[in-house]
Amino acid sequence: MSTDANIEISVELKQLINADLAHHYSIIPKNNTEDVMELYIDAEKVNSEIKEELELYLGKSLKFDEISSERLNKALFVYYRKNTRDQEATQSISTVESSFLDNLIFEAKSIGSSDIHFEVYEEEARARLRIDGVLVEKYKIPKESYLELVNKIKIESNLDITEKRLPQDGRIDYKDFDIRVSILPTLHGEKVVMRLLGKDASNIRLEDLGLEADEKAKYLEAVKKNNGIVLISGPTGSGKTTTLYATLKLLNDVKRNIVTVEDPIEYTLQGINQVQLKEDIGLTFSSALRSFLRQDPDIIMLGEIRDAETAKMAIRASLTGHLVLSTIHTNSALGTISRLVDMGVPAFYIAETLNLSVAQRLVRKLCPHCKKETPFNEEELPRNYKLPRALSTHHMPVGCTECYYTGYKGRRAIYEIVSITDDVVNAIKNNSHNLEQNISYKYQSLADKAFNLLEEGETSLEEIYSLLIKA
Repeated sequence: MSTDANIEISVELKQLINADLAHHYSIIPKNNTEDVMELYIDAEKVNSEIKEELELYLGKSLKFDEISSERLNKALFVYYRKNTRDQEATQSISTVESSFLDNLIFEAKSIGSSDIHFEVYEEEARARLRIDGVLVEKYKIPKESYLELVNKIKIESNLDITEKRLPQDGRIDYKDFDIRVSILPTLHGEKVVMRLLGKDASNIRLEDLGLEADEKAKYLEAVKKNNGIVLISGPTGSGKTTTLYATLKLLNDVKRNIVTVEDPIEYTLQGINQVQLKEDIGLTFSSALRSFLRQDPDIIMLGEIRDAETAKMAIRASLTGHLVLSTIHTNSALGTISRLVDMGVPAFYIAETLNLSVAQRLVRKLCPHCKKETPFNEEELPRNYKLPRALSTHHMPVGCTECYYTGYKGRRAIYEIVSITDDVVNAIKNNSHNLEQNISYKYQSLADKAFNLLEEGETSLEEIYSLLIKA
């Protein structure tokens, strides 16, 4: 019986059998040659009948390497995560059948993946899924099959299959969700990214987003004003849009006219007038906002402030008695103010209209079933980071069946919230580019919130390391 500690198999080997087969027979591929396929198998389940059945099914002679149930089950959880569909993706991608793409999409949806990446290189191609913010390689795709796969995606998303030199964007509609498709020409072919978008925002609630009590009170105070602007900053995938939809759901009632312009529309909300951005025909954030002001709105939501024109129009809308909600790409809540100044928005306008600036991130949580407490070593911290409090121990990811041996289970949002107090207003008017040095207002930064999670054992140092670098 094999006694190696961990089983490691390549993506190519993994594709030899599907998840249903692996779990049903308790097998994992170990090696494959032209004549013989070698499989790991649960020592407690091996018998001659299983060998005959599998040889008939796989069409090859088989050799078994018997291992313990514990090792086999661990490998099954790592390499063959079961989804909620009855069928797994096709076991071999020698030709691209329609079922492969469909099964991969529903597999991604069922395990909570946000994006599917198809990438092509000189000799091979691959498919990766983004799960809890991290890309995981799922399949290898033969180079000769890749073009057929891309063409199928183009056809389903109503794109031009003959255009291979320019980027293209499309959309695929399903009953319960949509997919935004982005195609980009690269050195060896076209890269495809498919973003999975939920249609129904009925289950999104502000109470479930992770805001602490005092943060929630500040946020509600800002968004319940009749005018002004509330900005949420953070990188792509940090949960900004979810926060905005939860806010719109809270504010949505028959007494208010709410209009949005989005790229793309990720959820639909009954009672809200949602507009899809179409830059190719001139429907931009700024042009939509100009039209919105003639629609007698109470609340305007802009998917993103991307340029100076949109920023100035958003400020103008808030000055004329509208509440404006939007997102912006900056690293911190105070950085948002500096970004607006860089866009040419006068500092006194920012001081007069900005109700609240929020920065947010999503942090993976350690699996509570297997996380391990270990002594803390300050030398593992970024060089310029100073501990706010002494820390003797911290927790590290291990991996178990509950978390599919990733060490993490789920994510939670952390927020940096800056209220626009008189102190902040004066600092904005006097020196917008050095706000940290010019305000006495105290707030918890993203680094502070990340350290709190580390101290409480909710996450690991590796997960928040990048946030501490920026502290």
